[in-house]
Amino acid sequence: MRTLLAVGCLLVLSGGAQAQVDLKSLDRDMAGPRAQVLVLGSVHLNGMPASFNPAALDGVLDRLAAFRPDIITIEAENGEECDLAARHPAKYGADYCASTAVAMAATGLDVPAALAQVDQTLKAWPAHPTPAQRRRLAALFMAANERASGYVQWLQLPAAERHAGDSLDAALVEALAKFARRNDESFQIAARLAARLGLARVSAVDNHTGDHIDVADVKAFVRSIEAAWAAGGAALKERQKREEVLKQAADLLPLYRAINDVDSLRMLAEANVGPAMRAKSDQGYPQMWVAGWEIRNLRMVANIRETFRERPGARVLSIVGASHKPWFDNWLGQLQGVDIVDAAKLLK
Repeated sequence: MRTLLAVGCLLVLSGGAQAQVDLKSLDRDMAGPRAQVLVLGSVHLNGMPASFNPAALDGVLDRLAAFRPDIITIEAENGEECDLAARHPAKYGADYCASTAVAMAATGLDVPAALAQVDQTLKAWPAHPTPAQRRRLAALFMAANERASGYVQWLQLPAAERHAGDSLDAALVEALAKFARRNDESFQIAARLAARLGLARVSAVDNHTGDHIDVADVKAFVRSIEAAWAAGGAALKERQKREEVLKQAADLLPLYRAINDVDSLRMLAEANVGPAMRAKSDQGYPQMWVAGWEIRNLRMVANIRETFRERPGARVLSIVGASHKPWFDNWLGQLQGVDIVDAAKLLK
């Protein structure tokens, strides 16, 4: 009886908690180089003022080029996910990704076939591709719903070679040319940097397959999340005011320094999730939203990991909305053989 009472007391004192295995030091004797992962928190450039000039990003691009990434990831859905969503419109909606109808008409390839040809092409990609090879690969990327990678190839073509041919028809040429004016960090930062460094592509790692939350009252769900954010939004509004001033500058490097500052990121993470976790709801709607947010970030981190699974020691740049960066840094930093690069130091 005394033994049973002692065990019971131990369980009460420990709260029933189970000891966990510490995984952090399993790679202490790792052979070979460690991967270096830099997560750049970004504003979404589609919200920039009308005066925005892509040249304002040149200072940011110079700092990122100095990191010399082997792989660049972007916050966009990849072709495989787009194809999955297209095959399940009842769950994901009919407009989950942009249509590839124009690229399919030009190449004769649907998304799965185009993805297969992209993989086959890249396995034999030469050090010095011809313009015809670049045009063909750009068309394949467009058909595979990997538009930013198509633009990477387009940018590496000499100006005189940016024309139709080799599966690029006039409609695809027009689409690729328009990307130069598109306010999107996947094009204005990631693709421009990839082309500058001579990379063949960027890797789309976003994931929205966990967004479908099955609730009885969607409007009530949205209202509960908005109310939670409003209750804890004073600090966030102040941060947004400072950002709006920095967005007007001719050089956006100070903006990127500010949004990648650890104190700013800490506040952003708290404002994003803290109020939702504290909000009272009979249905638990705010907490459901947080669970969905975590699912999305976990799947994105797994997608990033997949980009360098076969490349131990790779240098990886992940460009993502700043609200994701704290989760990326924490979870990517737990992976074996991975070191997180301090973005704030790099941007100084």
